[in-house]
Amino acid sequence: MDFIDLRSDTVTHPTPEMREAMAKAVVGDDVLNEDPTINRLQELAASRMGKEAGLFVPSGTMGNLLAVLTHCQRGDEVLMGTLGHTFLFEGGGISALGGVFPHLLPNQPDGTLSLSDIEAGIRPNDIHQPPTKLLILENTHNRCGGVALTKDYTDQAADLVHSYGMLMHIDGARIFNAATALKIDPAKLVERSDSVTFCLSKGLCAPVGSVLCGNHDFIQKARRIRKMLGGGMRQAGVLAAAGIIAIEKMSARLEDDHRRAKTLAEGLAMIQNIRFEMGMPQTNMVFPSLAENCIFTAAEVAQRLSVDGIKVGVVGEKKFRMVTHYWINDEDINKVIQSFSRAMG
Repeated sequence: MDFIDLRSDTVTHPTPEMREAMAKAVVGDDVLNEDPTINRLQELAASRMGKEAGLFVPSGTMGNLLAVLTHCQRGDEVLMGTLGHTFLFEGGGISALGGVFPHLLPNQPDGTLSLSDIEAGIRPNDIHQPPTKLLILENTHNRCGGVALTKDYTDQAADLVHSYGMLMHIDGARIFNAATALKIDPAKLVERSDSVTFCLSKGLCAPVGSVLCGNHDFIQKARRIRKMLGGGMRQAGVLAAAGIIAIEKMSARLEDDHRRAKTLAEGLAMIQNIRFEMGMPQTNMVFPSLAENCIFTAAEVAQRLSVDGIKVGVVGEKKFRMVTHYWINDEDINKVIQSFSRAMG
């Protein structure tokens, strides 16, 4: 059975054009800076983010880890959200591998961290306390509903932490989705950040990889740490070739995913006992919930949907997470709405 897989945009696979480019890629040894396809990808990524340089890494998790380990020393502290990806889903790597202390601040419903909370979280220069060195923001924000953080907010956050001598990293795994939703150049969204990571996979459909961007000195330090972590890849231009297409072409079609997410949400909202407590989708993520008095759990509904060849994410007893992407079309969306209606009947 061919499934309609809405569990995440991480389930995407490369397009035929990507596969052809991968087969024809010119490669070299990237640890020696001799893979021309990776070099081109890194230059393209840096240009799109408005930064001086880029570094191709196997995953967004490694990209975020490299940013923290490059910006911070052991014993430093990082401010981040309670619902942030680095805190929830990256294995505690900054602490386990870097000796860096996470200081959690509550995420607001719009994905932001309150500027007053950020300022209150910055420690004084006191030998009894860890130095507060870095702020991490996430855009789009996954667990807050795929919401997009605005340029105005990120600029204010950057200005605040910079005034205290701190740095700011943006986990921009889906920064192109944020830029599409806000109708703005992605470079503007990260203009005042000191570094940014974005994924080539997920909605951009490359089979693997992310790019970490920042200034030249930062990337040189990150390259050394990447090697230390085992992330130095050799003839990985075959992967970078797909990443180039991801940036040049796939980033331009994300509005289709957003439109389909909205259509899906509007259709589900018409079904009895389905609620949207987190609001309607801004980007490609849909977070419907079941009413408290609904006799079904989300897992039970998901099981019923699977009989129709539909896979959805379950993120709570009564809550789903569904993500539209390149491999979901309009017909699929209609089928999912109809299947939900039957499953809830």
